[in-house]
Amino acid sequence: MLNLNDRKMEKVDLYNIYLNMEQEDIILSFKGDISKDLLSSVYQIVEARMESDNEDPKRKKKLFQVLVECLQNLYNHMESFQAGIGEGASDHTGSAIFMVGRNKVGGYRIATGNYVLNSNADALKDRIDKINAMTPAELKAYYLERLGATELSEKGGAGLGIIEIARKSGNTMDYNFQRTSDKYSFFTLTVKIN
Repeated sequence: MLNLNDRKMEKVDLYNIYLNMEQEDIILSFKGDISKDLLSSVYQIVEARMESDNEDPKRKKKLFQVLVECLQNLYNHMESFQAGIGEGASDHTGSAIFMVGRNKVGGYRIATGNYVLNSNADALKDRIDKINAMTPAELKAYYLERLGATELSEKGGAGLGIIEIARKSGNTMDYNFQRTSDKYSFFTLTVKIN
């Protein structure tokens, strides 16, 4: 843990974080609790940044659509996850992280991370693998099928978030589950936008 009373340690840690973010071309990063107000501010910041960078309107629209889906997905899952946190949880289990950065080839990438129950990890992995294996036409058909589904998830949707992220990005999603305890894993999702 960073000791704020140790000025030498603070400078070294912050400088290394800065260098890493500079090297990875991170334009926005956040760690903590996700709220609707935060999401609104993030959208404004990213939109302003793309305006100042004179980003291509088509790429700007695609990035914004994927960002909204990623962060709404994170927000919706964090809200229900926090309500169900129980034994074995730590103070940080209910928080999340996300980053928006540039790719070396001129596109963008969005990375999100949050804790999930180990009991849900396999189903989420299978779902992402299924979606990643689909062609654009198959994704569209699957989206329409899920849109017409009569059963809604516990969050009130038909489970369209991950499908929309894949459709709008046009790329496969990279993910990782890092087991942190017998009950929880840290789930990371990375999406590229060309």
